[in-house]
Amino acid sequence: MQALPIDPRVAEIVDLLNRHRAVVVTAAPGAGKTTRVPPALVADGLVLLLQPRRVAARAIARRIAAERGWTPGREVGWHVRFDRNFSKDSRLIVATEGILTARLQEDPLLGGVSTVVLDEFHERSIHADLGLALTREAWRSRSDLRIVVMSATIDAGPIAAYLGGCPVVEVEGRTFPIETRYDPVSSIEHAIARALPGAAGAVLAFLPGAPEIRRAAEKLAAVPGLAGVTILPLHGGLDADAQDAALEPSSRPRVILATNIAETTLTVPDVGIVVDSGFEKVARYDPDRLIDSLETERISTDSADQRAGRAGRTRAGVAIRLWDARDRLRKHADPEIARIDLASVALDILVWGGDPETFAWFEAPPAGAIGAAMRLLARLGAVDDRRRPTPLGRDLRRLPLHPRLGRILIEARGAAAAARACALLSERHMVPARHRATACDLLSAVDDEHALSPHVRRVARELGESVGRVTRAASAIDDEAFRKAVLAGYPDRVARRREAGSDKFLLASGTGARLARESGVHDAEFIVAVDVTAGTGSHAGEALIRLATGIERAWLDSTSTEVRHELSVESGAVRAERVEMYDQLVLTRRPAPVDSEAAGVLVTAEYLRRGPTDVDVRLMRRLAFIGVPMSFEELARDAGRHARTLKEVRLDTAIAPDLRSALQSGAPTTVRVPSGREIALEYRDDGGVAASVKLHQWFGLARTPEIGPRRVPVTFALLSPGGKPVQVTSDLASFWLRAYPEVRRELRRRYPKHAWPEDPLRRQ
Repeated sequence: MQALPIDPRVAEIVDLLNRHRAVVVTAAPGAGKTTRVPPALVADGLVLLLQPRRVAARAIARRIAAERGWTPGREVGWHVRFDRNFSKDSRLIVATEGILTARLQEDPLLGGVSTVVLDEFHERSIHADLGLALTREAWRSRSDLRIVVMSATIDAGPIAAYLGGCPVVEVEGRTFPIETRYDPVSSIEHAIARALPGAAGAVLAFLPGAPEIRRAAEKLAAVPGLAGVTILPLHGGLDADAQDAALEPSSRPRVILATNIAETTLTVPDVGIVVDSGFEKVARYDPDRLIDSLETERISTDSADQRAGRAGRTRAGVAIRLWDARDRLRKHADPEIARIDLASVALDILVWGGDPETFAWFEAPPAGAIGAAMRLLARLGAVDDRRRPTPLGRDLRRLPLHPRLGRILIEARGAAAAARACALLSERHMVPARHRATACDLLSAVDDEHALSPHVRRVARELGESVGRVTRAASAIDDEAFRKAVLAGYPDRVARRREAGSDKFLLASGTGARLARESGVHDAEFIVAVDVTAGTGSHAGEALIRLATGIERAWLDSTSTEVRHELSVESGAVRAERVEMYDQLVLTRRPAPVDSEAAGVLVTAEYLRRGPTDVDVRLMRRLAFIGVPMSFEELARDAGRHARTLKEVRLDTAIAPDLRSALQSGAPTTVRVPSGREIALEYRDDGGVAASVKLHQWFGLARTPEIGPRRVPVTFALLSPGGKPVQVTSDLASFWLRAYPEVRRELRRRYPKHAWPEDPLRRQ
């Protein structure tokens, strides 16, 4: 075997593991940790080597077999989703992390397993976090179980502490010089085309996802002079043969177009040049809006270094970065536990026998994420009201699918069309645009089995077999049953069209959304929004429904019923209706009796919003005048408590009878003048009281009237017969004596038909 930097440290790692039962190994890319450490541990029993990706698991098993002279499937094997190649004689099994979780469900103590090795832990997949936590529980119960955590770029301290303060072994890698170039203006196709002439070895290009890889491959195939260059894709959506083809050595010039699947562990042989777009696809989930997003984001510094390192494994290499050297990348990527839907792992923990809320995670998920996961599981029927897994939940856990898709498959009893649909969604394959009208985008996409990729067809067959082990399978399914199965898997993704012919919808979560142009579900009022992502560009505030399934209103059972009261601003009256809801969607509205208390709340709120009327102001001033000030809000709340219309709100009704009596005597609304008429009194904010009256109506009154217990004299605005102010006074006696003679002369001149006696105290 070729000597690798880790070889001198392997014996030390084995010794530390025997003494401490756990060890963390950090080793730079190219050090050889993946192929050298696990085989050195098989002497003590079966070793499970966990990898984040299926293609890496198979490739590593083959490489170990080649180095050791072992036979794949015998001494060393692999076990990944829908693909297994190992036997009872296998001493080392390379598996994806979800396989470990499944083993722990069947046997929480991992009987028969001697050592669990979690490789590339820095990628922090949710299954790696869950696998480490569950294995740690078995490790604490079994004195003969061992754990090794290996990574190239992670901070080893917290992991070592999580494993009881176990030792850490740091190993230097062996890399050849790498020249880093920055090219922020070139497309990835142009950068590859320029790098190929004279390139030593293969060119490995990193792109965000499979669609970008397909487009790049098409453009490169059309470049003159590249006819003899082999162009191979490498991503998780390919079948095993296509993935393996990219990993086979070749003497011909070749370009490997890869996602971050080739970033760590997976070794593409003979790479001399890396071309890095600087982007990756990152899954994110918003538990409040129930929206999934597969975002294209800038990579972290760790990822950029890992990618560049692929060019320096066997020779001096070149890393071409398609961004500006001054750009600053974040140091680490977010772990999956901080950004994805946790329903699947919550169900794993429940079936295992734990509580997701109190589970001893290496790093706890964000607040609310587990609660959102539990609510979804309850909607799917996977847990009961005591948060225990139901029989259906246990069946869902046995299927190699997210609980949503498992629910569809079980509801459809494994029918072929449903299995193809679940395969398409679980493998994240793009669904072709269906502009023609259809009741279900998903069913239209899988109607023609031969139009699907061989990989999706194979996964569909495996899913059909899997569901047959938990329920009696059906051979076929009609359109209505298919759409009902989709509703069973996405009960929280129902949406209602805002108006006929519109592409605007309201999701059951209360979030607005619009239907993507490629959807063919043009007419349905209610739909299931199977694929909902955050909007982009000018529609960044809206969710986008890419895949829709039309459903019938009759299929929806209301989730709540409530009586709603509404105040008509025009009429000022409250009306009520009984509303049946599906989450935040209105299903039906019917008239209902008005509840007086609810009506009072609405009427009072509207009355307060409008503010006090002139009548209200006069009442509050009168109360203040007698020394019992009361606020508008206080009076309005009491007066409107049982009112059903705004007209029924009268603040004086909120006053107690004894206070009303004191108000009538202490702050009367009128004062009687000698003519016998009642003149309105005006109470002022300053505590005074005033009245406006024509002068001749006061003839015969010698003194100013005094109001209330404080004997406040009325301030009179004395008016002419035409209503014009003549004099303002609060002392009638003084006015008659001093000012009246002059006023009389003027009024006699202007109003000669009126009597203006010399003695105003004598009635005419």
